[in-house]
Amino acid sequence: MKITNVTATVLRLPQISSAADGTQDDLIITVETDEGITGYGEVDTAPYVGKAVVDAYMSHGTCYGLREVIIGTDPFDYEQIWNDMWSKTYYYGRSGPVMHVMSGIDMAIWDIMGKAVGKPVHKLLGGSYADKVRAYASALMPDTPDEVKKMTGEYASQGYTAIKFGWGPLGYDVHNDIELIKTARKAAGDKVDIMIDIGKRYRLKEAIYVAKALEQLNIYWLEEPLPAEDYIGYKRLTESTTMRIATGEEESGRLAFARLINETHIDVVQPDMSRCGGLTEAKKIAMMTADANVLCVPHAFKTGVLVAASIQFIASVQHAPFLEFSVTESAIRKELLLNPFIQKDGFVEVPQTPGLGIELNPEVILKYGVNIK
Repeated sequence: MKITNVTATVLRLPQISSAADGTQDDLIITVETDEGITGYGEVDTAPYVGKAVVDAYMSHGTCYGLREVIIGTDPFDYEQIWNDMWSKTYYYGRSGPVMHVMSGIDMAIWDIMGKAVGKPVHKLLGGSYADKVRAYASALMPDTPDEVKKMTGEYASQGYTAIKFGWGPLGYDVHNDIELIKTARKAAGDKVDIMIDIGKRYRLKEAIYVAKALEQLNIYWLEEPLPAEDYIGYKRLTESTTMRIATGEEESGRLAFARLINETHIDVVQPDMSRCGGLTEAKKIAMMTADANVLCVPHAFKTGVLVAASIQFIASVQHAPFLEFSVTESAIRKELLLNPFIQKDGFVEVPQTPGLGIELNPEVILKYGVNIK
């Protein structure tokens, strides 16, 4: 089998805002083969920047566009393809958008391999630890306690046993933050876990103050309280609190994750399958988190394509207790898959069909695709 083409398709809602909502636009990767098998991936990056990484022409030996790198290769040589993508983008890659696009291509290659052998991707990744995964409703934090109470009640009534609120008004006033979080905790009751994502907006002393307050509220984890680069701050924060500290969605590549794990001593590592280097790299990151005896919970605030890759990953490892499940109202998120994932009683079933277990809705791609004829 040979790869014959790679396409990067930009999707975009008619109106987008500055809200931290990655479902307002998208970059879908399609990898085609000479045996008629097509794989799909998703990239969480600036879509036009990511598309340029695919489409760029070869400038010189370490400065290729990724389409040129992988056309003609056998998708089952996935490690070799990954290393070629890394080495042939070395001058402008190694992290950021290039690694993000590598992730989407790698995701699509695993989809192809699973379809070719008739197995779901988690079987190829080496594990079937779960046939369903616990989903947490992932939402932007509302502005007022009344809205928080209402939303928490809605998600709990839908069957979710865990809810994460993040960004929005959080991170600007610790007293307002604590009030909103207390409201969510009270509204959720004792049987629903609550996670909080600050969106990198605190300095260390603020983070310590809020973490101490949240210890008393039984919050499951505090996510990204500090900027991603503040490794010293994360280490001091984790040493100062008994609550779980989570971060990692900003990182790309196992070398960055090795440093994150070793230097910060965080409790929950959050690789994003559409940023960290794809499933190939995520599996290596999972091994490092297992060796460090910490949780590995993928970040996945995108569409069902990323959800599918995250589910397959979670099913293949022992220490990933949650699936992030965006509950935003974006039409791209809700309609992109022909058969969207459904949460029932707090869980989402692991697909048992070949590959990632998804098919895209061509009408949605035509409707929201940019410059598609």
